[in-house]
Amino acid sequence: MAEYESYHETHHHPQTIPKETALQAINTIVQLHFEKTLEKKRSIDLQKKELHKLFQLFFIFLGLVFLAQAQSSRLQCRHCWIPITLLSLSHLIFYVSVAQTLKCINGFKYQRRCHKLTLGTATERLREMKVKMSATGGEQFDGACDGDFEIHYQEPPESYFGKFKRNWALHFGFLMLIYGLMVSSSVVLLCF
Repeated sequence: MAEYESYHETHHHPQTIPKETALQAINTIVQLHFEKTLEKKRSIDLQKKELHKLFQLFFIFLGLVFLAQAQSSRLQCRHCWIPITLLSLSHLIFYVSVAQTLKCINGFKYQRRCHKLTLGTATERLREMKVKMSATGGEQFDGACDGDFEIHYQEPPESYFGKFKRNWALHFGFLMLIYGLMVSSSVVLLCF
């Protein structure tokens, strides 16, 4: 019985932790999620640069195909199936690449939001700890068992995830509409 009371006293009472250790633990979590937030922002910017490069290369390719078509006066409508097929395939590849890039951007935005929420929770916990420590004025911190150092990865509510699904569906539908419009306008430009 004495062993149980001894075990109970040592393992169920909160331990005291030095003030610097407590603050450093939460500061590390804050710094980690701040760096992750910046990393996701850089990833989003990099994907946007890739998207702009895709647009530039695609429009240069379109310009070259239409310029070559304009230079050829002997090409008749029945001979235009090769450039039409080439343009249709290039449009399809371009729009699939754009769709994939937009999907990556949305994924990075979602991850960035999660890190921002976790950063906010950790910052709030750090502020609460500082207030608690300044109120007690001690060099030790009571409450290691209260879960003060445990900050779970935060995820936004389902409505936020639904927003990304709606955006993705809207972008994909718009890309398919533009794809159909571009292929039909290519046929009209090359045949008539």
